[in-house]
Amino acid sequence: MTGAAFRLAGTGIGLPAKRVTSRDLDRQLGKPTGWLEAECGVAERYVCEHESQDDLAVTAATSALQCAGMMARDVDLIVFAASVGKQPIPATAPLIARRLGIAGGACAAFDVNATCLGFVTAFDLAGTYIGLGRYECALVVSSEIASRALPWASDPATAGLFGDGAAAAVLTQAGSDCASHIAAARFETYPEGYDLCRLAAGGTGIDYHRDDAAFHAASWFAMDGRELFKLSAKHFPGFVDRLLDAAGWQREHVDCVVPHQASALALDHLVKRCRFPRERVIDIVATSGNQIAASIPMALHVARERGLVRQGAKVLLLGTSAGVSFGGLAIEI
Repeated sequence: MTGAAFRLAGTGIGLPAKRVTSRDLDRQLGKPTGWLEAECGVAERYVCEHESQDDLAVTAATSALQCAGMMARDVDLIVFAASVGKQPIPATAPLIARRLGIAGGACAAFDVNATCLGFVTAFDLAGTYIGLGRYECALVVSSEIASRALPWASDPATAGLFGDGAAAAVLTQAGSDCASHIAAARFETYPEGYDLCRLAAGGTGIDYHRDDAAFHAASWFAMDGRELFKLSAKHFPGFVDRLLDAAGWQREHVDCVVPHQASALALDHLVKRCRFPRERVIDIVATSGNQIAASIPMALHVARERGLVRQGAKVLLLGTSAGVSFGGLAIEI
């Protein structure tokens, strides 16, 4: 069933100034040249040196608004989606509103956290709200500093997967000449994978004031890549089938697949097991790494720049996340 109408008016990105190659990291790790890229499939990634998370977010948001021909004062909804925000309290979205110069009371601003699926979840919410007429102009922003807390000492092949960055999208009410619809939205969770991908410190699970050593030990990102891949390989192809069935689409109907840039291996699996033509799948992982929640909107922006997300196109946003969850939107642009 086709959802309420909206318009994808613009996208934008924000990247740190510093770019780090895997060859640079090979030297720092004392590994042979080419080792890290062979292990993780990432040749280079952007890494924050001086930029803050909200710096990247505001850059992406400003670019998306310019692309859409909108001003910050036009925005009446901001949804910020990241795996880790600026701080636990308050949400990051109000900070973005303040930095954009949006007047008090002029917009709603809140965060969603679905880790790597944060943008897809936020886009679904924003598109639905716009289509229902509750808001007129929504700004969806994902910004991640994934380079923090990576296990370079214990698991460099996992650490090498990640990069920093931000991306944003502007959704507005549909016009008479241009309207998009979410033909289907589907999210599934497999909680048996809850412990496979985690950053355990920073919430209520470990009290820093009572056990600072345990808190510090849990402040490093940890992932069981092998088990995570096995779980995804078992269930993700069927998930994609169910999403396509809900949309009433066949694979040949899909013009562009915009996936989470989890890893080169995950993207290869998407192409082979889910049977999508490689030329229709956006793959930027080698030059950006896994930017967590910012990966999908970054790839969406690239797809729009390449002319693949155009009026009349059928586009899939697809991803996996810690938890373990799968999510996807079938969008008629």
